[in-house]
Amino acid sequence: MSAAQPGQARPIAIFDTSENEHDDVLEHVERALSLTLDRTTVVHGVGGVTEGFRTSRGTWARIEQRVPWRIKSAAWVGLEAASAIEGVPIPGWFQSTTWADPVRDLVWRADEVEFVSSPSVRVAGGLGAAKDLPDEWWNGLGRSLSTLGQHPTERVGVSQEHLTLRIGQVFEQVDTVVNEWRTAHADLHWGNVTMSGLLIDWQDWGLAPRGHDAATLWQASLPDPELLARVETVFADDLQTRSGKLSQLMHCANAIRIANRRGAPTRFSEPARVEAQKLLVDLRT
Repeated sequence: MSAAQPGQARPIAIFDTSENEHDDVLEHVERALSLTLDRTTVVHGVGGVTEGFRTSRGTWARIEQRVPWRIKSAAWVGLEAASAIEGVPIPGWFQSTTWADPVRDLVWRADEVEFVSSPSVRVAGGLGAAKDLPDEWWNGLGRSLSTLGQHPTERVGVSQEHLTLRIGQVFEQVDTVVNEWRTAHADLHWGNVTMSGLLIDWQDWGLAPRGHDAATLWQASLPDPELLARVETVFADDLQTRSGKLSQLMHCANAIRIANRRGAPTRFSEPARVEAQKLLVDLRT
């Protein structure tokens, strides 16, 4: 791979595991973790950047790739670091292996984790399935996020700089200074919480504005007013704080930015514009 010239952005190498042969990678995982991958159970992530397999030990192996210069150290060890969190329903983490692949100019990481049989809410039916979740499920998620919020960490899930940048790209004259911070999952959409209440995919967790996780679930519910109202009720204590409203506004800005880039509205962007106007009234007062 040729090096980028000074001042040029380096190209991002994308190796699609769903289309390209990589038996050597899978064999490396099996040797390093002392297990066998069930090739028939493979699940590929977006673009084949990640993939997962059932293993001979009844566990799950998650394999991820990065080009060396794009490794974000916190996200790279997120699953491993999350194993220290207590009182939150997280799939167990057992071991990992990491190695360089100079031929493909990649670094690989494989984690052996607990196999989760319960589907994510998104897979189980998305917003329709979410609306049918019982009170017990909602109460359990509330307790989980409350416990997680008190976990001490030096990791950063969402920084002040990131929130200020994203809001400022869409909205003007907003004081974006956050006054309350909590430990958060930092990517809590309907694809990352299961029907049994497990929180999955812990790459990005860390400190975030209070209410950020609730706001992420809120944004993921924007197309359905009934579900949106449920999220607002369950997490009212966090969403009604200043930091919670800033988190909601950031997610609105993200939805609007995506629509602007595409040049057409999305099912999230239009309700986001409506909700943003309500939030701006409060935040500018």
